[in-house]
Amino acid sequence: MGDSGEFPLGDGPSSGISVTLTAGTLQAIRERVGKRGVSAYLEKAAQRQIERDNLDELISGFEEAHGPADPEAVASKRARLTGEASGAGVAA
Repeated sequence: MGDSGEFPLGDGPSSGISVTLTAGTLQAIRERVGKRGVSAYLEKAAQRQIERDNLDELISGFEEAHGPADPEAVASKRARLTGEASGAGVAA
């Protein structure tokens, strides 16, 4: 990576920028992490958003190639992963 200036997500030197947030959002962040934890909190939040965006792109590509996922198959797999009975928690 050296001189290219390209780094994987969450890696590389820190760089300062100016960010504008609503007062309520900033207050909520500071209540959670204090004044000195805001930058680290925003770094982690940005990383999670990028990961979600990447996942959305993967899902879109899959759906373009194979069509949308079958809701019943998704529910069945979710039940297996969570240990719930298939269809549990679904309103009748």
